Amino acid sequence: MAVTTVGFVGLGAMGQGMAASLLRAGYRVRVWNRSPGPVAALVDRGAEAADGPAGAFAAEAVVSMLADDAAFERLLLDPALLAGARATLHVNMATVSVALAERAEALHAEHGIGYVAAPVLGRPPVAAAGELNILAAGAPEALALAEPLLAAMGRRTWHFGDHPRQANTAKISANFLLACAIESMAEACSLAEANGVRPTDLVEMLTATLFPGPVYSGYGAMVAERRYEPAGFKLPLGLKDVDLALTAGAAAHVPLPFGSALRDAFLDALAHGDGEKDWAAVAAVARRRAGLPE
Repeated sequence: MAVTTVGFVGLGAMGQGMAASLLRAGYRVRVWNRSPGPVAALVDRGAEAADGPAGAFAAEAVVSMLADDAAFERLLLDPALLAGARATLHVNMATVSVALAERAEALHAEHGIGYVAAPVLGRPPVAAAGELNILAAGAPEALALAEPLLAAMGRRTWHFGDHPRQANTAKISANFLLACAIESMAEACSLAEANGVRPTDLVEMLTATLFPGPVYSGYGAMVAERRYEPAGFKLPLGLKDVDLALTAGAAAHVPLPFGSALRDAFLDALAHGDGEKDWAAVAAVARRRAGLPE
């Protein structure tokens, strides 16, 4: 049976746009967030306010987009909540650890709820436009039920297997590569500037030749121009994702030597007060190490 009512938990910068996409697609959406402002904004657009997470789980399906493992575990990985749920499907679209994905899959199965991991690639404007790339994994029957919801929020869904942890592993790997790209651009721009080459000129050449595409053009411009606000993805979230990669690597005995260097760079940026800036602000660390002006 097709889903018609959806509970949505977590209306941060990404979740607001994703919930709005479901509304545009004609779903009846019940929204809940710890702070009331985003709930009111979506109610004005036709959503219903849910009475806590339990109200969201009274819908036929639930989509969640919380910040990290701790928030997800505290709010949604609750046996009592799942035991009383009407929902038969939970689609977790946050970037969480592989270990949490495994625990969530098992606990949802105990209560007869399908669990799909579907983390996303894209920043808030992409979420608002319903153009996300979605990385999905879960049991085939749960994925089939989730597909129309994912299609409403994204332009393409990439399938990674029958176990939710596989989608989370793919997303952690992708974000690890993004962090490496930002760091490499920061170091290259610092090298260029220290030798009299304008970083903007370097990035313009690189993105027109060796490295075309949104990652190098978008983040490259931010690094070259030292433009880290407003934040589309805050620096502490970048540190979280690097830590997730290191943890997943350790569990699978996969060394990630770049990851250790990245973690130290993110900690350095946080120690210098850049926590409210975009994670591209980790580039400031390379500049400081090179003795370039702030």
